[in-house]
Amino acid sequence: MESWKDNVTFVLVGPREPGNIGASARALKNMGFKHLALVGAPALTDETKWFAHNSLDVLESAPMHHRLEDVLHDKTIVAGTTRRKGKRRGVIYPLDQGARKLLALASDNKVAILFGREDRGLFNKEVEECGFLMSVPVSSDHPSLNLAQAVLLVAYELSRAEYRDSESKSQPDIKPIRLVPHEELTALTAKISETLRMLEYIPRGDRDLEKKIMLNLKHFIGRAGLTEWELGMFHGIIAQITRKLNSSNQ
Repeated sequence: MESWKDNVTFVLVGPREPGNIGASARALKNMGFKHLALVGAPALTDETKWFAHNSLDVLESAPMHHRLEDVLHDKTIVAGTTRRKGKRRGVIYPLDQGARKLLALASDNKVAILFGREDRGLFNKEVEECGFLMSVPVSSDHPSLNLAQAVLLVAYELSRAEYRDSESKSQPDIKPIRLVPHEELTALTAKISETLRMLEYIPRGDRDLEKKIMLNLKHFIGRAGLTEWELGMFHGIIAQITRKLNSSNQ
């Protein structure tokens, strides 16, 4: 049977230091993960391979992309990591809670975990692709973690969550839930946005309000994911609204 860890991809977005890429590959192999993806990363160097140390299989199998959407299109749950708080960043779970949430879904769904740049983290447009964020409880005097350290902590916490669940005797059996991929959620939110404009729910020309509403909807839907039936239901509701609006305008 395929391990749930095979469904988890760790995504480094815009890493600058070749050594951090190699050390991240090593951290993943230490914790039993093998899927690493790179977005906007520098070319691999001898330093990268040296820091990977016995993890070249993870490093050399990592696809390199120019666009984040190329990594996310087939993922069903996308989570990000952050040390910065703020309402625009959506729901932020402590790392242990976020790890348990991901573990509950990873057996039957493809999960992506995003890590941002060493100096600036994830940009707002990348955070918008995440259903939720996870944060490590670090000292306020020095809150910034090394990239590879952050990868190791998240990978460890996921493995620890599995161990805790296996040790617990009170955990109920959970029926597997298969969710639709990220690209279908993106298409749905675009349809919702179009429908809200047709309904004049958003005042014409108020781009700030429209962006705020759609950002919250994206976080809400992405946080939980949707089944095929739920996706079809939403599209059916939107189609019926569109038909009614068109007929009333004739």
